[in-house]
Amino acid sequence: MRLFIAEKPSLAEAIAKGLGSADKQRFCFVCGNDVVTWCFGHILEQFAPQEYDEKYKSWDIALLPIIPKKWQMKVKATAKEQFKAVKDLDLKADTIVNAGDPDREGQLLVDEVLNYIGVLGKKPIQRILVNALDEKSVHDALADLRDNREFIGLRNSALARSRADWIIGMNMTRACTKHAEKAGYSSVVSVGRVQTPTLGLVVRREKEIQDFHPVNYFQVSATWQHEQGEIRSHWQMPEDMEGLDAEGRLLEKARAEAIAAKIQGQTGVIRKVEQKEGQAQSPLPYSLSALQIAAGKKYGYSPQQVLDTQQELYEKKLTTYPRSDCDYLPTNQLADVPQIIENLSSLSEEFATLTQSADTALRSKAWNDKKISAHHAIVPTTVKANMAELTDMQRNLYSMVAKAYLAQFYPAQKFLTTHIEIEAAGETFVANGKVILSQGWKVLYQGEPTDKDGENEEQAQLPAVQNGDGVTNLQAELITKVTKPPKRFTTSTLLAAMKNIDSYVKDKSLKPILKDCSGIGTEATRAGEIKLLQERNYLKLDKKNLVPTEKAMMIIELLPDSITYPDITALWEKNLETISNREMSVQDFFSQQKTYIKRLLDDAIHKEIEPPKDIPKCPQCGRPLKLITSKKNGKKYWICTDPERECKSIFSDKRGKPNFNPAPAKKKTGSYGKKNFHRKAG
Repeated sequence: MRLFIAEKPSLAEAIAKGLGSADKQRFCFVCGNDVVTWCFGHILEQFAPQEYDEKYKSWDIALLPIIPKKWQMKVKATAKEQFKAVKDLDLKADTIVNAGDPDREGQLLVDEVLNYIGVLGKKPIQRILVNALDEKSVHDALADLRDNREFIGLRNSALARSRADWIIGMNMTRACTKHAEKAGYSSVVSVGRVQTPTLGLVVRREKEIQDFHPVNYFQVSATWQHEQGEIRSHWQMPEDMEGLDAEGRLLEKARAEAIAAKIQGQTGVIRKVEQKEGQAQSPLPYSLSALQIAAGKKYGYSPQQVLDTQQELYEKKLTTYPRSDCDYLPTNQLADVPQIIENLSSLSEEFATLTQSADTALRSKAWNDKKISAHHAIVPTTVKANMAELTDMQRNLYSMVAKAYLAQFYPAQKFLTTHIEIEAAGETFVANGKVILSQGWKVLYQGEPTDKDGENEEQAQLPAVQNGDGVTNLQAELITKVTKPPKRFTTSTLLAAMKNIDSYVKDKSLKPILKDCSGIGTEATRAGEIKLLQERNYLKLDKKNLVPTEKAMMIIELLPDSITYPDITALWEKNLETISNREMSVQDFFSQQKTYIKRLLDDAIHKEIEPPKDIPKCPQCGRPLKLITSKKNGKKYWICTDPERECKSIFSDKRGKPNFNPAPAKKKTGSYGKKNFHRKAG
């Protein structure tokens, strides 16, 4: 028996249909000698610290770091029935096929089950890479089964990521929470390997906005008369000129006014003319992150909405695997081009026109087998879409994916740039122009900003001039501009920052190392990290902008820079890529992690924390008080945070504050209570 283990039921059903004659049973499909079963995502989970050792029920900092000597997993409570079915089938199978999604998480998801059952490495195991659920894609994948051992690196990188996340989350959350308690903070300080540096990006941006003070800066614009027409230019400031800020902006108004007055009505000479023909190649098809960023800019969709909707289109068999971090295509898909183009022509009048101009003989840079690993860019499948049956969001995203695919069969945009330098009264003025010679692929995006490259250039045609030509100044004016605060992150721009993380590291020497890094988080998890920060009340949406809450500002203030900046996390992602390429072992990776976690813990424990301004102080020793809830009676009490527990002050809670002046205890009257006393007195 050959057993396929799919990541989820929808993939199992598609494979079963591809195998033919599928008999659906409760836990599997039976297709002759082939059986297809499924998981529900991860059906195993990591042990909690206290499951390794009961002493870890305590969050005592002295017990840290917690690093398991032997990592252990358990079956999720919600997946016990399905796991038993998968296990029974595994033990009966002669050959097993890993049908996890075509990424590192999908590889691990099935391999960890096989390892837990004890068949990994003991039975022949193959790998199927299903990039789309349509019939043709599944048949092609079934005809191209690979040896599962080819993907050991991919599995190991996912395994290393999972364990690194556990180590950071368990150790740093405990350390930072207990350390913050000493200063009087009572809530849990949640720390995550990706979550925390992502939150740090937003909080630091907010502080920059709060600390921003607008400043005026100045430019000089000049218009010149040439015999062939007017030339509009701007003053080119000398690089070594005084009065410039760090961004090269002129802050001295008098200097700019003097230049404008100096050239008013003067004659000048053209000292330099450069003309170059250039071209802009068609953009690559979309990876998930690129699609999330573009759809966020164009439609305001959140990254999670884009991921969820692409998953729906994938389930409908209309587009390929949605969680792809790749924006290239394999050459074996060139055979599908005519069918896909024909399908797109029937989508709408617009697409009917656009497909007529597509040249299927063109080969864009997207067709590159060397850039393909387990998956490829998100593109339409050979299944024809009925736009009337799709939701607005599905239609919009399908159209974006379709246009990006069509762009691969359009020529480059061609243009002519002109650069002119004018010298007058000892000063230099510069004019730049650009003329579009042919639109090429950009006709696909006429009337809208270009999603893929973000460009929407002004076209300026300059008169034909030559070196040595004379010009006369017609106008010179001072232009006053005001510096603007940095923009708040939106979900789309935060996603882009997570992907292009080299721009945000604290140690600038890391920038070249991380330039080719895939960022922090993965294509599949980044949207979830942003959503998690919102669910934990760390970030809130103000229109389209992400604004950190007071809780988020407090947490980033409490934590050391080493965990709130992305430096170490980004380096880890770089190492995970190295593991995936089988250039580093998991053991070597964790040898480094032991050093990193000790450094992070040391930074966290020794960080000086200012107590909250509104935290009450112990009247005996002056230390902050902490609010706790008794496990015995459920009542709330305030206790002193003295780390040595020499001060044992305890106070009852009175409407959220310690009761420093409790009422005197009433005397017990026993059998001679109030009633008897009054009766006798009467």
